Amino acid sequence: MAKYKKGKGKLQGPSMAQKADRHILYEASVQAVDHEVEFLSDTYFALRGRRPRSLREDFCGTTNAACEWVREHKDNRAICVDLDPEVLDWGRTHHIARLDSDQRKRLKVIQGNVLEVKTPPVDLVVAFNFSYWIFKTREVLRSYFRQAHKALKDDGIFCLDIYGGPEAHEEREEETEYDDFTYVWDQSRVDPVTGRSLCYIHFKFPDKSEMKEAFTYDWRLWSIPEVRELLSEAGFSKSTVYWQGTDEDGDADDVFEPVEEGDADPAWIAYIVAER
Repeated sequence: MAKYKKGKGKLQGPSMAQKADRHILYEASVQAVDHEVEFLSDTYFALRGRRPRSLREDFCGTTNAACEWVREHKDNRAICVDLDPEVLDWGRTHHIARLDSDQRKRLKVIQGNVLEVKTPPVDLVVAFNFSYWIFKTREVLRSYFRQAHKALKDDGIFCLDIYGGPEAHEEREEETEYDDFTYVWDQSRVDPVTGRSLCYIHFKFPDKSEMKEAFTYDWRLWSIPEVRELLSEAGFSKSTVYWQGTDEDGDADDVFEPVEEGDADPAWIAYIVAER
């Protein structure tokens, strides 16, 4: 019910922040699942000579990527794993419900712990959006990598994303404007002793309202060498870094190429592809 605001002479309804859905905003500003699915399929084909058909998405959140995967090909199957019942329910309502009956049959949702869940072997296991950074010790992260290794077929591939650069170690805010909202990435606390990084996502709107701390991330800032060493210790035979390229204006694009060395950019994003 709209409320009458004294002195204004008109009805004042809910703000844009109050009406907004944080998951819709997140997907619009953070995710690009069409590019992710393309990268996974093309990279697997380049390494294995065939198209992958089975995927397990760990820390799946709203199941957005897994739903894109089953839409991509009639033989694609996906397993979604996440601990949070609220976000899984949102995904069921907003993504899975929009799949056709055949696509829904090829997708399974598991509310469970990625450190413990057991699933049939798949071609691909993915952990995107830096979600595995929730594990802050070598022992626990290596344990997760071992679980991912067990979940793969003999020629399976495990794919992670990672970011870094000097700016990742700064306490700073960065704003990105979209048509009807502004995305704010807030590195609120970065501890060089423990490696802990406490980050938030906020959203701002044209009516000056804000959605503060829409998402909270309590992570450890892992480096590429650390992650690759732990992948090796967990049993993976090889890992390759895929570095994000730039367009003619020097801005980051959606092309990731395998590299042996990277550039000392102030902020960078890469994939790590580990072969079983």
